[in-house]
Amino acid sequence: MGTTRVMIRLDDEVSEELLSAFPRLEAKVQRAHTTLTGDFTDQSELQGVLNYLSAMGITIVDVVTIPE
Repeated sequence: MGTTRVMIRLDDEVSEELLSAFPRLEAKVQRAHTTLTGDFTDQSELQGVLNYLSAMGITIVDVVTIPE
C-alpha cells in the first residue's frame, strides 16, 4: 500500500511548538496562514492530524490531495 500526498491549509499562523507534533510534515508559515504538506499512509493517519489541529482550536480551510 502506498502513500497519498496531502496539503492541509490552516487559517492561522501556527507556532513552532504545535508544528513539532508533526515532524514528517513540511510546514510553510505565512502571514495569517500555514500549510502542512506530507505523505499519509491511510485515512486514519490523516484524520488523526485533522482531529489534533481541531482540538487545538485551529481552523482548517482546505485539505487537498496532491497528484503524484
